[in-house]
Amino acid sequence: MNSPTLDSAILTLVTFIPMAGALLLLLFPRRDRDIRIFALVVSVLTFGVSLHLPVYFERARAGFQYEINTPWIPTPNIHYHMGVDGISMWLVVLTTFLTPLCVLISWKSIHERVKEFFILLLIMETALIGVFVSLDLFLFYFFWEATLIPMALLIGIYGHERRVYAAIKFFMFTMIASVFMLAAILWLYAKLGTFDFVAIQTAIRNGQVDGWVGAAPWLFLGFFVAFAVKVPLFPVHTWLPDAHVEAPTAGSVLLAGVLLKMGTYGMLRFNLGLFPDQSRSNAPWIVTLALIGIIYGALVAMVQPNMKKLIAYSSISHLGFVVLGIFSFTQAGLDGAMFVMLAHGVSTGALFMLAGILHERRHTFEITEFGGLATPMPVYATFFSFIVLASVGLPLLNGFVGEFLVLSGAFRAREVYGILGATGVIWSACYLLWMYQRVFFGKVTHDVNRTLPDLDMRERLALWPTAVAALVMGVAPLLWLNAIDPAVQNALAPFAQLASKVVGQ
Repeated sequence: MNSPTLDSAILTLVTFIPMAGALLLLLFPRRDRDIRIFALVVSVLTFGVSLHLPVYFERARAGFQYEINTPWIPTPNIHYHMGVDGISMWLVVLTTFLTPLCVLISWKSIHERVKEFFILLLIMETALIGVFVSLDLFLFYFFWEATLIPMALLIGIYGHERRVYAAIKFFMFTMIASVFMLAAILWLYAKLGTFDFVAIQTAIRNGQVDGWVGAAPWLFLGFFVAFAVKVPLFPVHTWLPDAHVEAPTAGSVLLAGVLLKMGTYGMLRFNLGLFPDQSRSNAPWIVTLALIGIIYGALVAMVQPNMKKLIAYSSISHLGFVVLGIFSFTQAGLDGAMFVMLAHGVSTGALFMLAGILHERRHTFEITEFGGLATPMPVYATFFSFIVLASVGLPLLNGFVGEFLVLSGAFRAREVYGILGATGVIWSACYLLWMYQRVFFGKVTHDVNRTLPDLDMRERLALWPTAVAALVMGVAPLLWLNAIDPAVQNALAPFAQLASKVVGQ
């Protein structure tokens, strides 16, 4: 039986359980095994609590659910306003799903400053969830910036050889871009006296904002720049390969699985939600950048000698599909964009875990160092092939549904968008299957590879949930789409009105 009291508190619980766990970890003695177990318990508990959201979610409703809205700071007028719809709910569950897997996969690879590592991981989880549930723009911006510090520290302290360079580059790119969004938020507050997303959206749609016509194009760009860098959209993508290659495995999983989705979520929630006219007028050049990202990311991935960098460039290509779907302004396109976000989080998170497992054994990501691994590591090779096929978009696995919907939406918007986007599917099959062939087939060329141990029980526990999720998402996508669909229709309502105005003229 669902409880109204629990409904009003559930988002606070899901958001702050990891932070409470991080604070309790500060009190722990430095016994590494106990710290790891406690971090795993906290992250699994958070995932368990977050399942309340989809279980009791009213799928036919388009608006925000589980809302909590209480005054926080009187001057400026800041509210503790949280809520989720079909768009943000699944991103919260994706975050809570991946974090326990990050704890498991980091069990043996983190040897120094173990306590600090898991504290940063749990703080990161709270900040990520906060981004997706915040409906007050101040609160949203607070959580948005709060994700920077733990991720930069995870890369800079626990990463590989060029970790400090990668951490600083990541921090500078994303922080500078976020300043433009802050300026846009402050302009809206100066005009309306509130940071409340729903109130601002209502005021804009009712034409109650002074000076809106002149300011709207610049405000749109202020939000868009922050989101485009986070996606990252071509040509502001150069921080991502460095960050991925240097990050520890857990950092890469959260970076690819969730952090990049903050950008596409922001475009869908704020650019389309607050600026429908500007979204429509800017769509041609944004879609062009997305298509360049799809093709460029895939072609650059194909020539990478480093396995982790190849997966990083595949993220740029796949996130291009999400932006293409969002700015197609079609039901299929937006449904597909949301599904690609979730599918990419699962399958690319798993790819980074698999690359990390290999790095633990060989301390290298260079593809030429491998070959013939299917013989000494058959279970590992099987998991890898399954996740590669999911990433490629094989029917009945999670990658297919989202890409099919995005491309059908893109075709409806403009045929050339669909044709160019479809080439990205072909290229992804080329670079992923070619990487798989070089790593796992042929003769074992390095003697050290002949005795590599196969997956142990902990590694299997980390990978099985991703494989199951990839299969269930592919076979039963309506479990996700039934909740996403009403929220997407709500997001598209202003565009239907715009279209009817154009027809009327």
